[in-house]
Amino acid sequence: MENEKPTQSLSQSPPTQGTKKGAQVFCEILQREGVDLMFGYPGGVVLPLFDALYDSPIKFVLSRHEQGATHMADAYARTTGKVGVVLVTSGPGACNTVTGLATAFMDSIPLVVFTGQVKTPLIGNDAFQEADTTGITRPITKHNYIVKDPRDLVRTIHEAFHIARTGRPGPVVVDLPVDVSVADIAHHRGREEMDLPGYKIRSEGHLRQIKRAAEAINASERPVIYAGGGVILSDASPELRAMVNKANVPITTTLLGLGCFDESDPKSLMMLGMHGTAYANYAIQECDLLVAVGARFDDRITGDVKRFAPQALIVHIDIDPSSISKNVKVDIPVVGDARNILSRIIEFIESKPREAWFARINEMKRKYPLTYDNSSEGIKPQYVIEEVCRQTEGRAIICTGVGQHQMWTAQFYRFSLPRHFVTSGGLGTMGFGFPAAIGAQIACPNETVVDIDGDSSFSMTLNELPTAVEHKLPVKVCVLNNGYMGMVRQWQELFYGRRYSKSYLQNPSFAKVAEAFGAIGLTATKKTEVPKVIEQMLAADTCCVVDFHVEREENVWPMVAAGKGLHEMDGLPTDTSERV
Repeated sequence: MENEKPTQSLSQSPPTQGTKKGAQVFCEILQREGVDLMFGYPGGVVLPLFDALYDSPIKFVLSRHEQGATHMADAYARTTGKVGVVLVTSGPGACNTVTGLATAFMDSIPLVVFTGQVKTPLIGNDAFQEADTTGITRPITKHNYIVKDPRDLVRTIHEAFHIARTGRPGPVVVDLPVDVSVADIAHHRGREEMDLPGYKIRSEGHLRQIKRAAEAINASERPVIYAGGGVILSDASPELRAMVNKANVPITTTLLGLGCFDESDPKSLMMLGMHGTAYANYAIQECDLLVAVGARFDDRITGDVKRFAPQALIVHIDIDPSSISKNVKVDIPVVGDARNILSRIIEFIESKPREAWFARINEMKRKYPLTYDNSSEGIKPQYVIEEVCRQTEGRAIICTGVGQHQMWTAQFYRFSLPRHFVTSGGLGTMGFGFPAAIGAQIACPNETVVDIDGDSSFSMTLNELPTAVEHKLPVKVCVLNNGYMGMVRQWQELFYGRRYSKSYLQNPSFAKVAEAFGAIGLTATKKTEVPKVIEQMLAADTCCVVDFHVEREENVWPMVAAGKGLHEMDGLPTDTSERV
């Protein structure tokens, strides 16, 4: 029992006078950094750290796999804006975090992942459970460390948190040899000075560039704001909304930008890109000014770069100077924090009616609505998502895996709040959705959290069901079960002559699997059952999994195929494209 813990470790020798063990210092520094929650999994070389955590007020969430722990911490960071923290052991434990690290790195999510390491003298000797963690993770982290001198521990941890949360956020790995954890370290009461001469952040933005951007907005007749995940990461949604409303400009968002602007607003074009709305894509191709805020011109957004926004002057606001003109040539770069820059731009912009431009956009919205055929007897996956949106009033925290269900969620759930959509954008990590939902529910215990998942994606990480049950988390899971790796199957249908090579699945009853782990399991096989089971799911006070048997070969439309311009979409109501 928790209240029967012994008060002193029996496995460590006492520290010398005036010092503390490295593991004790580790816990103290985490508390100074505001850490009250960690995710992870124990192992041999991190036992000193777990022994210190035994007496620490820091709550520890034990996952069933290190990848799951990293995704949980990732979602914790996305929904709170805090740094997510992970602790795992060496070798296989550290290697199992790689997918989660790469996911966070691609989406600029602040994590600090502590990995155990063998004793310093054994490094490089192929010791038991040794892996070159810093070498493995260097390409997929913002920075990483290995602490070989106990005197560097305090400074390194403070630096790791500073680097993870500042500038363009990202994951940082700190590799801790076990001898550092048990070493005697002089007690530090204060924070050490941060001395990172090679790490400079430009957060304010150059005033001349800010004024140039505002002048471009004022002079334009057909402007479009293109907002990405950087808006949410910088907590700039209020400033973005104020700018859009003052300038009276239509706005489209990336997948990771969903929620930074209310999609019920007439100025919203919703998501753009490969599976974006037709009217967003056409607006991009016809605009005379494109203002990108916290976005990086990903290939799923631009389509054929040579034909992307051919008539537009391009303004790019981003805190990362390396992103400027990386994929698309930019005319007016503004380097700095989105929140700071947008608050300044508002001072210089003017409001204009832009009646002709909005008339054109409204015409495209009428001509090319985002819709689907719901006349059949079977369950359409889009209908499930619409019903979840209706019953949650569009205010739930929505997590997804990756694939068709992710795109349908982006299209048919109406987002209005930042930090309420948690998904893997850049890396496209299947299996992300369910552990992310666990992390989001722990972070936001009073919110409704729903994982809208695919059967293939959910199967990758359903082993985390015991984590949700153990912590009494009322996470809701909608499995859109079509018996396929949905997006793989769609591409095989469209580009490989329906040769479904290894994309079909033999699934269990996900409801029975959930019940076996102690959760609630429900199944829906008929369209008429959908509203009732969603109502039951949302009312559940514990983890609930609903297995929706949806139509097997439903596709995501519209779609911009690889190599095509944004205006060359398949699957439109008239199955044609407008000329640009």
